[in-house]
Amino acid sequence: MEALNTLSVVFFVVGILSLLGAVSLTIVTLYKRKAALQRMRQMLDAAIDGSFTESTFDESLYSAVENKLSEYLNASETSGRRTAEEKDRIKALIADISHQTKTPISNILIYTELLKEQGLSEEARQSVTLLESQAQKLSFLIATLVKLSRLETGIIALHPREDSVAGLTEEVCKQFDQRVRDKGLYLRMESRDMQEVTAVFDAKWTGEALGNVIDNAIKYTKTGGVTVTIKPYDLFVGIEVADTGIGISEEEQAKIFGRFYRTMEVSGEDGLGIGLYLSRQILQMEGGYIKVASEAGKGARFTLHLQKKI
Repeated sequence: MEALNTLSVVFFVVGILSLLGAVSLTIVTLYKRKAALQRMRQMLDAAIDGSFTESTFDESLYSAVENKLSEYLNASETSGRRTAEEKDRIKALIADISHQTKTPISNILIYTELLKEQGLSEEARQSVTLLESQAQKLSFLIATLVKLSRLETGIIALHPREDSVAGLTEEVCKQFDQRVRDKGLYLRMESRDMQEVTAVFDAKWTGEALGNVIDNAIKYTKTGGVTVTIKPYDLFVGIEVADTGIGISEEEQAKIFGRFYRTMEVSGEDGLGIGLYLSRQILQMEGGYIKVASEAGKGARFTLHLQKKI
């Protein structure tokens, strides 16, 4: 009987020790896991603020995970530095191209003006006019490509703020008054009762996006004209540009926002095929979008959607 009691005590003690061992192991495991998670959090915080540096880890499983995370963060930081360096190189190249071409093109335009004041024959005068036209196209091409490169590389930053949509459209439409008169077209802006409508946008760049759309509408309209209408929605404000021009076939509508894309119908017209691409890029950068509705031969309707302030 006494032996049984002794054996029971032994089993009880062993059980207690086993339980304590299990509890201790659980506590140690939880502590290591918590420590590893805290270390990973510190590593991520350091990576975010740019102060991450390599560390030495032991060979445990948790440290192996930490080591992998360290390798990833180091690779990401290296990639980020290379991207920043590449962006700086692109920025310098763009600035150099812009600077190096501005003066020669300006000189060509100045000399063509001087030549036109001379007593030239009609044939020579036509040649000078053609030279001036080509120099202006080259200037526009370089300026547009520089602008596109700056947008795509993030060199140009947009600064959207709440502003009047009617004020934006009125300012842009004024730029085309003389052009529509020269073509015998109309340019109407329907903004009655819309003076208080606001959205969040960068006035300079959104004005350029809207200007590109209106420019195309006038360019590809022979008779009739262009109507610009403000349309408020729940989350967006739409600026609709509707024309009575040549229209766009359904199969072409998915392609016209691509860079340098031009339809066969307009291949003979002046242009680079990047106006709509630029407009879409600008709107996307400030949380908006652009869409088109059209039929071939029945005009086109482009709508620029600007985010409302929430």
